[in-house]
Amino acid sequence: MRPTTYNLQPTTSRGYTLIELIIAVGLFALVMLLASGAYIMMIGLSRQAQGIATGINNLSFALETMTRDIRTGTNYNCGGLGDCSSGASVFSFKNESGVTVSYSLSGSTLQKTVDTSQTTLTDPTVTISSLTFYAFGTQAAPGDYQQPRVTIIVTGTVTYSAGKTQPFTVETGATMRGTDL
Repeated sequence: MRPTTYNLQPTTSRGYTLIELIIAVGLFALVMLLASGAYIMMIGLSRQAQGIATGINNLSFALETMTRDIRTGTNYNCGGLGDCSSGASVFSFKNESGVTVSYSLSGSTLQKTVDTSQTTLTDPTVTISSLTFYAFGTQAAPGDYQQPRVTIIVTGTVTYSAGKTQPFTVETGATMRGTDL
């Protein structure tokens, strides 16, 4: 009888074992889970930023409209008071056509009143809680060399997604373009 010989040379395999495949698929699934979670979070943050930017852009447009009108107006007054160094919630003036224009807070929106016609300037996503006007130099008197100017402070919130809000406070100013000296 012939003695049995064993081949001690390593054999080369031509595929992956089941355990190697399970580990590879598991690692791939874990990496994809982490990547998709980060991607979904980035989409949410992008929507939040876009919603806030839209609301603030709307408010910015409303304030720009107000300041443009105020700059070209005359006869500034805060609800018939003239100067309002302690602040007022209503501001009126005559525009370049001689028509009385008034800005005020109506509920939680910014209102513009021209004669008796009212217009809402802010979007429903912008909720204004406080609107204050400070006017200086509105009453021309002998020795008054101060150009009329108005400071506007608006406080509120912007709704950017299902009930989520972002607070804001914006301050802007306008000085009469014509001379009042």
